Amino acid sequence: MAIRVTEAKKGMVIRFEGDLYQITRYDHLTPGNLRAIHHVYLKHLKNGRQKEVRMKTSDQLDLVFLDSREAQYLFKDSLGYTFMDNDNYEQFVLSAEVIGDAMQYITENSSLTVVFCEGEALTVQLPPAVELEIVETEDAARGDTVSNVQKPAKCSTGLMIKVPAHIKQGEKVRVSTETGEFMGRA
Repeated sequence: MAIRVTEAKKGMVIRFEGDLYQITRYDHLTPGNLRAIHHVYLKHLKNGRQKEVRMKTSDQLDLVFLDSREAQYLFKDSLGYTFMDNDNYEQFVLSAEVIGDAMQYITENSSLTVVFCEGEALTVQLPPAVELEIVETEDAARGDTVSNVQKPAKCSTGLMIKVPAHIKQGEKVRVSTETGEFMGRA
């Protein structure tokens, strides 16, 4: 299905030059009395490479319809990250380039949504927030409870976040997958 470039939104998947891309950013520019320019930032879904495309208002984008299924993350090996479909127990592998920074929010045996196109796994969709365990952080200094003091903490997945001084090692916290910030105790 073709849509006009003015209808493009972040997160949409399109077919461009024969390959599948996800729109990561869309800018609409109107420089003075000239015609509008549309900058569409694309991420290749197979190899993770990014590109910027400059388009006119009259250009069309070929929208791709996707299928999403619940899957469980199993393990990492030399081929990439292995997931299992919760419905038919079929296993599939996604490369590190495709998943990118999303693995910092995924723990072993956690369930998440995997996006498929034409029967092939493309990428993962993270929930808005995840629960992670703090594995390394400094102890709070006495007297730092008056102000909102933040300290660095390392989560079980390797993600580094800033947490309030009262959070201790071994606690579970909620972390936003969009901003990577501490949201509260789990």
